[in-house]
Amino acid sequence: MKYRYEDLSPTQFEELIIFLCKRLLGAAVQGFAVGPDGGRDAKFVGTAQLIPSTAAPWGGTVIIQAKHTNGYNTSFSDKNFFSDASQDTVIGKEIPRIKNLIESGELDHYMLFSNRRLTGGKESEIRSYLSQECGLPQESIILQGIEELERWMKKYPDIPELADLDPVDSPLIVSPEDLSEIIEALSSEIDNITAEPDSYPTPRIPYEEKNRINKMTAEYAKELRKQYLEDTVTIDAFLAAPENDDLKQLYESITEEFNLKIIAHRKEYQTFDQVMNYLFDQLFSRDTVLRAKKNKRLTRAMLFYMYWICDIGKEEEDAETN
Repeated sequence: MKYRYEDLSPTQFEELIIFLCKRLLGAAVQGFAVGPDGGRDAKFVGTAQLIPSTAAPWGGTVIIQAKHTNGYNTSFSDKNFFSDASQDTVIGKEIPRIKNLIESGELDHYMLFSNRRLTGGKESEIRSYLSQECGLPQESIILQGIEELERWMKKYPDIPELADLDPVDSPLIVSPEDLSEIIEALSSEIDNITAEPDSYPTPRIPYEEKNRINKMTAEYAKELRKQYLEDTVTIDAFLAAPENDDLKQLYESITEEFNLKIIAHRKEYQTFDQVMNYLFDQLFSRDTVLRAKKNKRLTRAMLFYMYWICDIGKEEEDAETN
């Protein structure tokens, strides 16, 4: 089993970790409400059941942290997660919180879970760093990466269900890989694309009508059109070229995925401004090609193109129900 942890929300991942810790430490594991946590997502007070072993279990107060990322192929070695030369990292920001909990007598042992890859060497390095910086014995620190999470999920396959990980409640997250392939090809060919000036692709419904149906604000819609309408000519010509037929089919597959996920996960109160910005943020955070400086504008332009020609977003009013 390979659970798609990156497609969970931070809250869902935290719930998963809390239920796992109830199995590893004991039923007394207590989670906390969403908000500033003071360096703790959950805690356990008592004698642990399985950690670090049944023969020599921890006793006292265990503080549990769940550090989630929506990124692909991330690891504990990433510079934004850990660097002993900087405090402006995920681990670095935990140091003062851990110290405060130790000083107030609220932490005897520390566990950190993340859906990142963790090698043995990096585990030892980070554990040693935390011990040195916080004054906590290394044997009172446990780090768990995606490899260990997978082992626990195999051993306790009921935990995702206990955590109520309903896919319908998952955040609006899209896969960037296929779009990355298209953007990379478009970026390499863009200087050689010939297109008629002002030959904008025709949307299936008028832009203003589309915006009203999808709740895109007039100001946001105007800015998108101003910034990216000219790019739709180039994108349209690129996708229409016979030699790019495979990419055109890939584009159609992408828009199908994006639109189905938008329909399934968009909240009723959201404007389409929020949906577009969320998609931009997700794509840039999950793919190095898309967030490269030269490709960021093309990625935004491509999403506007999808919206402009009505490949994403609604084309008609929802039917009213009584």
